[in-house]
Amino acid sequence: MKYLLLIMATWGFSTFTGLAQNQEQDKAVIEGQIDLFFKDWENHNFENMVNYATEDSDWVNVVGMWWKNRKEVVYAHNVFHKVMFKNTKLTKTSVHTRFITNDVAVVRLYWHMGEYTTPSGNHHNEAENIAMMVFVKKAEKWLLTATENLVIEEAAQKSNPVNRMPKE
Repeated sequence: MKYLLLIMATWGFSTFTGLAQNQEQDKAVIEGQIDLFFKDWENHNFENMVNYATEDSDWVNVVGMWWKNRKEVVYAHNVFHKVMFKNTKLTKTSVHTRFITNDVAVVRLYWHMGEYTTPSGNHHNEAENIAMMVFVKKAEKWLLTATENLVIEEAAQKSNPVNRMPKE
């Protein structure tokens, strides 16, 4: 009986260790996919999105425009890069990945966005943004399937009640 328990404990530990190593590898692969997005931003061309996003991926941008498939996401990004983002720098500041299952990960991506002017003439200063991205593993490849982007309002962050939450 002791021998059986020892085998089960060893198997469980090795399985857990293997899963943790796989998750670290998967995190690195996901971050590489995110880097492809930043490369597309620098090149002002998102046709490469076919390599890192699902066909049914969707994107909600910072002003609430909802693009409902990869074709729309690519088109919208390409249009805006001709109109208002052609001189705007985007810098990744941090990536936080949480696995929901072995094939689904939620990523909080922080980035710094340079200033830009909208087609209607509104000027936006540099800002910190946070995007929630959902990645799925399909055919052993991690692909972006959903994104929502928000501007971080610095003044509002000071009023976040979690900042004053009692420590346990």
